[in-house]
Amino acid sequence: MDDDIIKIELEDELDLHHFHPKDAKYILDEFIRVSAAKDKDTIRIVHGRGQSVLKSIVLKELTRNDKILSFRDDGSNWGATIAVLKKKKNEQE
Repeated sequence: MDDDIIKIELEDELDLHHFHPKDAKYILDEFIRVSAAKDKDTIRIVHGRGQSVLKSIVLKELTRNDKILSFRDDGSNWGATIAVLKKKKNEQE
């Protein structure tokens, strides 16, 4: 197994289905940090429907993260959450 870091181009969506729940918090925090640095307005996080472990982690972290302005279920797709990022300080003035 190769432990080299693989760089992946950032999109507006993160699908957490591919990750173990124990890694989800770190991955989500990094996704939010990089998205905010790239001045993204909104991001979409796919976590699965119902009361999944991943969904619980996502909602908890979005509530805590100071880069998040608001978040909501993605319309009729309860398996994903849309988050609105705060604007950088100099853009708010």
